[in-house]
Amino acid sequence: MATFLRRVVVMIHVFVLLSLWFSDYGFLHGVTSLGINYGQVGNNLPPPDRVLDLLSSLKLTKARIYDTNPQILTTFAHSNIELIVTVENQMLPVVMDPQQALQWVSTHIMPYFPATKITGIAVGNEVFTDDDTSLIGYLVPAIVSIHGALVQLGLDKYIQVSTPNSLAVLEQSYPPSAGSFKSEVSGVMSQLLQFLSSTGSPFWINAYPYFAYKDAPNKISLDYVLFNRNPGMVDPYTKLHYDNMLYAQVDAVVCAMFRMGYGGIEVRVSETGWPSKGDSDEIGATVQNAAVYNRNLLRRQMSNEGTPLRPNMRLEVYLFALFNEDMKPGPTSERNYGLFQPDGTIAYNVGLSALATTSSTSSASISLTSSATKAANMEYQSLVYWMFVYLLTFHVFMRRLH
Repeated sequence: MATFLRRVVVMIHVFVLLSLWFSDYGFLHGVTSLGINYGQVGNNLPPPDRVLDLLSSLKLTKARIYDTNPQILTTFAHSNIELIVTVENQMLPVVMDPQQALQWVSTHIMPYFPATKITGIAVGNEVFTDDDTSLIGYLVPAIVSIHGALVQLGLDKYIQVSTPNSLAVLEQSYPPSAGSFKSEVSGVMSQLLQFLSSTGSPFWINAYPYFAYKDAPNKISLDYVLFNRNPGMVDPYTKLHYDNMLYAQVDAVVCAMFRMGYGGIEVRVSETGWPSKGDSDEIGATVQNAAVYNRNLLRRQMSNEGTPLRPNMRLEVYLFALFNEDMKPGPTSERNYGLFQPDGTIAYNVGLSALATTSSTSSASISLTSSATKAANMEYQSLVYWMFVYLLTFHVFMRRLH
């Protein structure tokens, strides 16, 4: 009997330890995945069915588009791709009206859901830093109205609503602990954060260490922005060590939200990438740097990393972009962020293709597909079940002793 009791006690300890382990590594917090931005500002891009085949071959399970293209939404039906769709900036004054928002969701979401796995709606893109400053006043009402329409149609449990923000919304980002929002956007930002907090939605940030390096190549270490081995920096206030700029930028946003009284909102990177070509003044825009940045970022994603401030919350990242888009305005770099050329050939090799064909363990680590997530959850549930059986047995046995 003493041996039996010892075994039960050991099993209880194992259960506690494993529960803590699973919690620490994110299974209880929800598993996220690597996504990619699928822009369509080009006249030579492949049709959506070929794009779907490409994403599937790369084992990517999340994508973001910048509209609600019916052809894409139809083609992606019954696939394993989770989609974030977008309400374009010019639509914000329209959908801020609840009836117009309901009409928009009924027209652009309802006909495709749930066959197409629409998991997020981006209301606008970088509205706080848009040239049309009048859009800022429409942003939160539009977000609230779109969410209200989802609630009315019973879709709010499946589709999150947020808005991607440029890093330029920050007044200060260095060191990360000094992160703060610009005073001119603080009023609307507070309203946005209140909405995100009340609905459990993420704060999306478009973060590009490339821009920081391009503007100050003599002051910023290239290895630091590329995730290469480097001494990094230590935040003088938190004493946290940062070995790359992207994580520092994300944590600066976390600190900025904390300053406004919102410490529990998840930050997700809705865009990040590196151009493979640029104009003469776009220092660092090379194929080599683009390949290194995205390859190193991919490795970080495979290791389930969080940022120094939130080490146990895996950072969700959407790479920008799937294709080079030849019709994008602006400097040369804007048309050269793609991992692939429009004809489907790789612009440079970041390792996605090779990794997608390796062992199932590696593939699951890259994409963390829905099936992989379910498998992990099932394993955990099985563990909980058997530990419960042992605990119940122990309880019954002890009652008999008394």
